[in-house]
Amino acid sequence: MSRSNSSWWASSTSSARRTTLGASAIALALIAVCYFVWMSPANPIAEVRDSVTAAVVDPATVADMKQERNRLLSRTVELESKMDEKNGQLARLSTQLESTQRKLAEVTVETAPVVKDNNPPVSKTPAKMPAKTPAKTPTPVKAPVKTPAPVVAAPVEEPVVIPTKAQIVNPTSRYLGLYTTQAPFNWATYDEVATKLGNEPSMVGYFSGWDETFRANAVTRAWDRNQLPMLTWESRPIGSPNSQVDEPDYQLPAIIGDPATGTPGKYDEYIRQYAKDIVATGLPLAIRFDHEMNGVWYPWSETTGKGEPINGNRVGDYVKTWQHVHDIFEQEGANNLVIWTWAPNIVNNLPAANKSVEFLTSLYPGDEYVDWVGVSGYLRPAYKADNNFTFDYTFGSTLDQLRKISDKPIVLAEIGASEVGGKKAKWITSVFDALADPKNADIVGLGWFNLAVTSYTEGELATNDWRIDSRPESLEAFKAGILRPEDNFNLTPIPTP
Repeated sequence: MSRSNSSWWASSTSSARRTTLGASAIALALIAVCYFVWMSPANPIAEVRDSVTAAVVDPATVADMKQERNRLLSRTVELESKMDEKNGQLARLSTQLESTQRKLAEVTVETAPVVKDNNPPVSKTPAKMPAKTPAKTPTPVKAPVKTPAPVVAAPVEEPVVIPTKAQIVNPTSRYLGLYTTQAPFNWATYDEVATKLGNEPSMVGYFSGWDETFRANAVTRAWDRNQLPMLTWESRPIGSPNSQVDEPDYQLPAIIGDPATGTPGKYDEYIRQYAKDIVATGLPLAIRFDHEMNGVWYPWSETTGKGEPINGNRVGDYVKTWQHVHDIFEQEGANNLVIWTWAPNIVNNLPAANKSVEFLTSLYPGDEYVDWVGVSGYLRPAYKADNNFTFDYTFGSTLDQLRKISDKPIVLAEIGASEVGGKKAKWITSVFDALADPKNADIVGLGWFNLAVTSYTEGELATNDWRIDSRPESLEAFKAGILRPEDNFNLTPIPTP
C-alpha cells in the first residue's frame, strides 16, 4: 500500500493546507482570549493570582504576626490560670453551700416540735351547720394564697484568722506542705493532689530567685486558703539549673560587702526593698534561705569535698551572708513576720569531709538568727547496699547532728521518694511511723516535693517520680499516714461530692 501525503482530516493537499491555516488562527484566537481573561481584574483566576501574590508577606510583618501570636498565647495561659482559680473558688463555695443547707435542714427538724406546740389544737367536735338562707348565689371561692419559699442565706465564708509568728513556730499540730508545679499562683495541680488525699494541706512551698522581686500575691493567695507559705529563696537567678555552681554575679563576698571599710553589699538595696515589701503585705511566711548549703551543688556552698572554693566563696562566708540578710530584715521590721528556716541536706550522701557535725556546725548562723531548723532528704537512687528504706536510714544521722547544734523546732522542709526499686510505699509508712515516735516530737511538719524531675544523679541522667500519687500503693500509704491521730496533722477534710 502506497503512503498518502494528505492528512486524515482533509481529502486533498490544498484542503489540508487551508485546514491547517484555519486551525492555527483558531489557536491564536484562543491564546488571546486566555490572556485577556487571565489579566482581567474581575475574573476568579486573577483573584487567585492576587491571593497567591499577597501571601508572600514582608518579613517584618511576619515578625509582628509572631509577636502578636505570642502575646495572645501568653494571654491565653493567663486566662486559663485565672479560670482554674475561679473553678477552685466555685468548688469551695459549693461545698460551703451544701454545708449551710445541711445545717438549715437540721435546724428545721429541731424547730418542728416548737412550731407544732405553738399552733392551736384542732377541735374534733363537729361544728353546727349554719341555717340555710334563701339566697342561692354561691359563695365565691378565694384563690389559695401562695406561701413564699424560704430564703436560704448565701454561705458566708469565714474570715481566715492569721496566726502570730510565735504560734507558727510552735504549732499545736504538724504542718503538711506540698510543692507543686505552680502553687500558690495556680492551685490546679495542688487541689488535684489534695482531693486524692481527702484532706487540705496546711503549707505550700514555692521557689524564688534574686532576679525576682517579692511576690506578695504568693503570700496573700496562700493565706486565703489558710495555708502557711514557705518560700525557698535562692541567691541566684531563678532560671539557673541545679547543676550550675558558678554564678560570678552572686558570690557570697559580693553579697556581704566589706563592713570593715564601710563597703555595702552588692544586693543591699534589693534585700532592703524585699523586706519592706514583706512588711507592707503584713502577713507571715517561712523563708528557707539558701538551703542545702552543706552540699556541693549550689553556688552559695563554700567548699568542695576536697576543700576547694565554690563560686569564689570563702570558709565562713555562708554564716556572714545569712546574718547580713537577717540584719537588713531586722532594720526594716520584717523579722516579726518571717520564720527563718535553716535547712541543710541529709549528711549520709555527702562527701566524707562534709559529713561531720563539726562541718555542719560551722554553717549554722546561730539561734538568734534562726526560727526553724530544717532538712532536705529523699529516698533517691542509686541506693547503697546497706539502705533498708526507712526513715531512720534517711534522716537519723542528720537529725542527731541538728539536735546537737540547736534545740529549735525541726521541719522536714523538702522530702520525697522515688518509685525506683519499688520501696516507696514502705518508706512512706516508715516516715509516719517515725513521726509517731515521741523522740521526734520536735518535728513540726513536712513539705513533700510533689513533682517528677529529670536530673543528674552521680553523673547519670535519671527521672524520679517524687509525686505522692505516682502509684496507688504510695498514695494509700500517704493517706493512711496523715490520718494517724498520733502523727497530729489535724487537717481539714475535703468533702466528697
